[in-house]
Amino acid sequence: MQTLAHWGGGPGPWIPFFPLIWAAVVIGAVTLLRRAGRRGGPGPFRAAGRHDPIAADSPITVLGHRFATGEIDEDEYWRRLSVLDERFGRASAKGGAA
Repeated sequence: MQTLAHWGGGPGPWIPFFPLIWAAVVIGAVTLLRRAGRRGGPGPFRAAGRHDPIAADSPITVLGHRFATGEIDEDEYWRRLSVLDERFGRASAKGGAA
């Protein structure tokens, strides 16, 4: 009887697929780690001391929360965002005033 484990007395034609499967696993893991680091997530390649301008306590985030909760109206939001944009630069106001 010819089975996968004993194909003609040898290990079988499926043996070359093991390195290909492991290569796919390694490539997939590296891709996921790189994407997590690039998005600012908790990836292993994220710099520990790097300043994140859109952190939870940044002025732009606080302004967004105040607008979302109704403390300030839309005009006030855009006016203050433009001042913050001048102060902190365009890179920190991702999705801000265009």
